[in-house]
Amino acid sequence: MAGNKMSVFQSGDLTNTSLKLKLLDLSKNPIRIFRITADIFPNLTWLNIGGTFKTQQITWDVGTFLGRVNTLDISELRLDLGHVTPLLASLDASLTVLRMNQMSCSLAALINISCSIPTMLKLQLGRNRLRSVSSSMFHLCSNVTELNLMQNQIDSVDKRTFRSMPQLTVLSLSNNNLSSVPAATRNLPALMELDLSKNRIQAVRCGDFANLTSLRQLNLYANSISALSHCVFKDLTQLRVLKLQNNSISKLSGAFQLYLQNLRQLHLNSNRLAAISRGFNCRNSQLLSLSKNMFTYTPRLQRLDISSNDFTDLPPDLFHPIPQVRSLYISRISLRSLDFIKKAKLDQLEFLQARRNVFSVVSEDVVEALPELAYVDFQGNSFTCSCDNAWFLQWAQKNNHTQVFDAYNFECNYPRKEKGKKLLGLDTQSCVINTDFICFVSTTCAILLLMAASFAYHFLRWQLTYAYYFFLALLVDTKYKNRETPHQYDAFVSYNAHDELWVLRYLLPTLEEQQGWRLCLHHRDFEPGKPIVENITDAIYGSRKTICVISRRYLESNWCSREIQVASFRLFDERKDVLILIFLEDIPISQLSPFYRMKKMLKRKTYLSWPRAEGHPLVFWEKLRQALLEKETVQLRRRKNKNSHHS
Repeated sequence: MAGNKMSVFQSGDLTNTSLKLKLLDLSKNPIRIFRITADIFPNLTWLNIGGTFKTQQITWDVGTFLGRVNTLDISELRLDLGHVTPLLASLDASLTVLRMNQMSCSLAALINISCSIPTMLKLQLGRNRLRSVSSSMFHLCSNVTELNLMQNQIDSVDKRTFRSMPQLTVLSLSNNNLSSVPAATRNLPALMELDLSKNRIQAVRCGDFANLTSLRQLNLYANSISALSHCVFKDLTQLRVLKLQNNSISKLSGAFQLYLQNLRQLHLNSNRLAAISRGFNCRNSQLLSLSKNMFTYTPRLQRLDISSNDFTDLPPDLFHPIPQVRSLYISRISLRSLDFIKKAKLDQLEFLQARRNVFSVVSEDVVEALPELAYVDFQGNSFTCSCDNAWFLQWAQKNNHTQVFDAYNFECNYPRKEKGKKLLGLDTQSCVINTDFICFVSTTCAILLLMAASFAYHFLRWQLTYAYYFFLALLVDTKYKNRETPHQYDAFVSYNAHDELWVLRYLLPTLEEQQGWRLCLHHRDFEPGKPIVENITDAIYGSRKTICVISRRYLESNWCSREIQVASFRLFDERKDVLILIFLEDIPISQLSPFYRMKKMLKRKTYLSWPRAEGHPLVFWEKLRQALLEKETVQLRRRKNKNSHHS
């Protein structure tokens, strides 16, 4: 209801019932009569009647019906002291906040009346053209906790001015003519916020903030401070917010190295700092470099603005001492990459502004390194329209946790043919790996491979085994050919353990003791500790012949099968009759593998049967002896006999 040229305000003209109104603004009205005769404002707590009562004769009749108002604004009120006094007296039961800006009557008297109200806590006295503050101006304000003297013309404050205000927690002397920090602001142990901004302060000294041990926020921006001393913040152990922007600071002198352990926000923008070795950075300070130790003494810093400087890269360990940073401003610093974020340990960062840099790609690793990120601003960067940004595009459009500011206006700068196009218009289908298709193909291949393996095992296992050992034999044969060593044994005996009795009772005595052959047996001649396959191969290739003692148990044995396979491969490779088969029992041809049938067709003369030789054992052993004789051996013996006869 402000500014309506209202001259009369009476409750009876409004309503006879109670209203739920809590705030009432009647400022800028030429009210002559203000009368409330009923309790129509039981919930009213905030009343503004500033700039009203232009005449000297007024009627103020409110009784006790404004007894709940705790905030009153009478700024620019044009009344003499005699009319203001009853106005304030009608509210002295509940008033806690009083705004008296730009008053026309005696300010000192108004302050005394206001501070006589026992509930008064907050006074606002701005724009009253005060030039100085005396020691007695607030001597009755012992209960006041907040005092605002902004926008006056104060150039001096008596050092005893605030001694009578032991509960003062907030003091504003902003926008005055102070040339130094007033001594009156010292030794205020309850003070939590001090505003000295927009004055003419040229220097701050070591004792200027003495004993302000509870101070949480200090505003010194927009002054003419040129340097800081190392001890200026000595007693500010609880300081969390320090605003020093828009000064002429060129030296920090170690002011932040020891005493600001709880600092969370620091504003140093628009100063004359060229470099910081162990301190802080700031916006628009023309900084060229940053030391990794600059935040060592401010571990609780929560807001950092280093925009508008001349960096190109930031070291990740720069941020390690300040893991609680929640807002980071890195705009216009010619940043070429955001990769430093991956190792910066900014786990609590919620706000990131990185406008007008020169990085072109935002990778998945960068975003995943900021789990609490809620808002990001990448305006004005030179994005690459390629698959490098495919993940970022999908994330910017689909994620519900982080707001990407103005993402639909991001433009491509590379490659040239895409320049000027919208980044979100990039077709990323060709960049996406179709996981479902890959899984389908992989599963299909696995199933087909399993089917092929099952088919091969069921129908072709002998042929595959044959092929495997054939190539193995080729390799082994080449090895032995390269060695060119003489045979160590006349024959290697391959048999199953169940047939060992026959070997020891009949075969071994006849061939070794009677006929003089040297045989190789598993249990006797294999080298201990050597792999069984190597022992078998060495035995077969180290013997002139291989005798296979075949029974049904023999055919069921894997190791026996391998022995006969290796011997067969040697047979095929050397084109010599090196394999002798002895059947201890009659086995139908149908039960023999294709390998054994092929062997029977090729080498019938080396096929011996023990059951058929029971009646003629001497013939059996003679045939075996002849099989052990190679043609080359016979010819060699004949040559030796002939040579000895001629000589």
